[in-house]
Amino acid sequence: MKDCPIPEGYDARRVRPSMERAFEKIGYTGPVSITAYGNQTQTPDHHLLALSSTGVAVVHTIVESTRSVMYRDMVEWRGQNPPPATMMIISDQVEGDFSWDLARLQQRTRYDLFQANSMKSRDDLLLVYYANWRWEQLLGEEGTPPLVTCGLSSAAVFYCKSCNFDCKSLKKFRKHLSSYKHGMEEAINPPDKQLLCVTKAWARNYPATPENATAKIHVLWDMKDCPIPEGYDARRVRPSIERALKELSYTGPVSITAFADQKQTPVHHLLALSSTGVDFSHTLPWVHYSRMITDFEIWTKDNPAPASIMIISDEVASSKDRSTLICRKLQESNYNCFLAYSVRPFEMPVLVTSAEWLWDNLLAVSETKRNILHKCSESERVVAASTGMFCCTLCLCDCKSLDDFNKHLASKDHTQEVGYPPKTKRTRNAPRKGFLPRSLRFTRR
Repeated sequence: MKDCPIPEGYDARRVRPSMERAFEKIGYTGPVSITAYGNQTQTPDHHLLALSSTGVAVVHTIVESTRSVMYRDMVEWRGQNPPPATMMIISDQVEGDFSWDLARLQQRTRYDLFQANSMKSRDDLLLVYYANWRWEQLLGEEGTPPLVTCGLSSAAVFYCKSCNFDCKSLKKFRKHLSSYKHGMEEAINPPDKQLLCVTKAWARNYPATPENATAKIHVLWDMKDCPIPEGYDARRVRPSIERALKELSYTGPVSITAFADQKQTPVHHLLALSSTGVDFSHTLPWVHYSRMITDFEIWTKDNPAPASIMIISDEVASSKDRSTLICRKLQESNYNCFLAYSVRPFEMPVLVTSAEWLWDNLLAVSETKRNILHKCSESERVVAASTGMFCCTLCLCDCKSLDDFNKHLASKDHTQEVGYPPKTKRTRNAPRKGFLPRSLRFTRR
């Protein structure tokens, strides 16, 4: 109520019907419960009476604790009201820990979210809202305020969060807020000012749920962050990933796409990966992560939940910016998510995972380290026929063989699409074509 107060002269009985009318316009007609938070010693009696008469619960808390109290009540409400259900937040202070923790909760159990604030509506980087209103716009929804026929509504309650006190009488509520006991309690034991992130404890591997146990799994592998170790047989990558998943009872079909610059990837790695059905996607450093996210969006469009996504990347695991789009997609669709990385992130990622691995540990799952970490001779690098695809995401070109893939990368069409020619000796010495300004000579006096 501090961020979005009742305007002067506005009939507070119109708050509920205005909200309900806004919901009805977009097809939501279920029962609505409303709780108003703020320092109620500063709220006029006629506002409190008007809100209570329409069944709005009124909570008193000190300003510094309002955000944490709101969030704690929201988490409690989620536990008591499983989806399908809807939550609306009217506040200017959703960003930060509030937004981060709620985004993680949304990935695990999805609710329809709405927001209203006093400032200009803006898209949240982490949360997916079905609608976002300006507070004044919301209060301007048409509707007739309900008539007060029997005094206070039986559903209306006044709460004091500092003292865990509640009552249905405004007179008793005012008396409590002005009492010596309340003053001492609020000074000595006020509600927590720090928002408690309930998902901080979510950091272990969970067994597969029935709906995800046999569902499809798509792996997005960043070979730049998590390369194949020197001497490691690349044919073991797929069985290692599949074995790690099977240990958690995930037995669905697994598709794997590796993203890297082909010029920096040894040929024997490409052949070994392809022989086990791993697709290779050629990218360049400055479009690396955008291509991974594009592949993610395409795959999820063709494979609705229940399904699982596994991301092997240091950058996506540790960076909020990199994982934002994936986080939002998971909120919309309830996909299951796994992470693997070469170095544990300094902070907990915004992505909610059902399992996480260190890359070296993941590669060692299917065999012992003694058996798989060995120097491969040239004869050992002979692999089976290719079953994976080679894709150039810069040109959207797919090839079934490494030879065709290399021919494409050396072609004029690919060079033009990338935007610059390869710097060979011949091109460096070739005469320039077209109009170019003459070089300037600088003399020093």
